[in-house]
Amino acid sequence: MFTGIVEELGEVTAVENLGDASRFRLRGPVVTEGAKHGDSIAVNGVCLTVVEHEGDEFTADVMAETLDRSSLGALSVGSRVNLERPTAVGARLGGHIVQGHVDGTGRVLERKPSENWEIVKVALPADLARYVVEKGSITVDGISLTVVDAGPDYFTVSLIPTTLALTTLGLKQPGDPVNLEVDVVAKYVERLLAAGQGATK
Repeated sequence: MFTGIVEELGEVTAVENLGDASRFRLRGPVVTEGAKHGDSIAVNGVCLTVVEHEGDEFTADVMAETLDRSSLGALSVGSRVNLERPTAVGARLGGHIVQGHVDGTGRVLERKPSENWEIVKVALPADLARYVVEKGSITVDGISLTVVDAGPDYFTVSLIPTTLALTTLGLKQPGDPVNLEVDVVAKYVERLLAAGQGATK
């Protein structure tokens, strides 16, 4: 489990095409400290397994399913990525419960800068809109954010200078893809309500 609090802005240093998968090498001095084979690291919100670890770099295999359902397939050498290690038992939950299982992708629609923050509008897939509510939580490229406005096919978030400086959202431009993970609690509630309605028929 993750919290959506990005630990560092890493970098893709190599991409190997394996046919029905890809192997990524990524640099991240913070998240690789003490890393070992089999550990999990979230890359732009996608939970990946460490295959190899050497120095401040690690490799991870990404299967076709993940490449198709996330924006990782658009990464190339030099791409910056948000990195986060799983939360430790007993640690503070600074963001919200994040599984690292991307529900879909959106695209940055527009950015509206102000003096001390910036509003970013993101296109929202129709099948995810019902899980996104004003003042609710959403994960964008692995970043735990609060929804400012929730429309039928978009949502907005307000970004503080720290988020802009230390994550990929400071770099994303209109048209760029982002990974989205909605609040898992909303999905469980929907499933339980549906089951309850079926039981009363």
